[in-house]
Amino acid sequence: MEFIDLKSQQLMIRKALDKRLSKILDEGRYILGSEVQELEDKLSIFSGAKYSITCANGTDALMLALMALDIGPGDGVITIPFTYIATLESIAAVGAVPVLVDVYDETFNMNPDLIEKAILRSENKIKAIMPVDLFGLPARYRMINEIAKKYNIPIIGDAAQSFGASKGDNKVGTFADITTTSFFPAKPLGCYGDGGSIFTDSEEITNKLKSLRVHGKGKDKYDNIHIGMNSRLDTIQAGILLEKLSIFEGEILARNSIAEKYRKTLKDLPIRFQHIPDKYESVYAQFSIVFNDMETRDRIQKVLSDKKIPSVIYYEISCHLQTGYKYLNYKNGDFPVSETLSKTILSLPMHPYLTDNHIDFIVSTIKEEF
Repeated sequence: MEFIDLKSQQLMIRKALDKRLSKILDEGRYILGSEVQELEDKLSIFSGAKYSITCANGTDALMLALMALDIGPGDGVITIPFTYIATLESIAAVGAVPVLVDVYDETFNMNPDLIEKAILRSENKIKAIMPVDLFGLPARYRMINEIAKKYNIPIIGDAAQSFGASKGDNKVGTFADITTTSFFPAKPLGCYGDGGSIFTDSEEITNKLKSLRVHGKGKDKYDNIHIGMNSRLDTIQAGILLEKLSIFEGEILARNSIAEKYRKTLKDLPIRFQHIPDKYESVYAQFSIVFNDMETRDRIQKVLSDKKIPSVIYYEISCHLQTGYKYLNYKNGDFPVSETLSKTILSLPMHPYLTDNHIDFIVSTIKEEF
């Protein structure tokens, strides 16, 4: 059993993939070939964002978004500790300071009630708010936007795990001033290497991002108008993503169907699930369950491992407690919800190709141990 099954997915698109890659190889345009522009156009249509700007990976996407807003040394960016380190890393990499707020216990996403206090108390001038859409569920952007507008602060949505998710008729890519995502292979929409994209409705930001991703280029490569970086999505990865995008909507439906089966079959156990608010649709980058204590979590994980059922702890150590970020001067106890989740959460296999037999085996193993 696979935690994420890329092989079954590849079988579905292999013929189209071979044809697409053969064309790219025949043409020999490996950097910013026509497939890159085609992908950007289709990503914009899919998301509803006016512009999509691809780049080399999801971390670069965050950095480019920060650079596009001229965020740098001494500036503060509000985000959360219960996330992958790339969120904080991107802020630190441009010289800015991560200013952390805790998450909701129910959705695991940024708690908007804590943002205003963080803005007022921060020693650094807050230049952006960066929510994270954890496990495929969009954050509470309506509430976050109300605070952001009050203080005239832009929002950068870290949607590395949530591209394809929605609230009502609106999809991820339209909730923030700038939204970033990752096409790492394990993501709901992933390529066969690294890749990322940035979404915005601003033509000004789009033009700046297109410059920043190619060394800050102006009219040509010897007219560099910004201090940029080298972060282009290569044509082969764009070709792969085009074929994966063609089946993506069906995969989102499958992910939600599998999540519902997990919820129904595990609901009587002393565990809880990520709460999906009304009108929200997750893409379930992960399906996570939360136990009452760390001892039970670790015991269940061992039993699953003994049965060769893969599971992963996202995230075992909250970012504020990691060695490289001690300089932020946060300590154990500062973010109790994030810290408790780290000790009690476990992610089960989740991908569109899980069968009922797979799910039955996983669920029965957990039930038997309880």
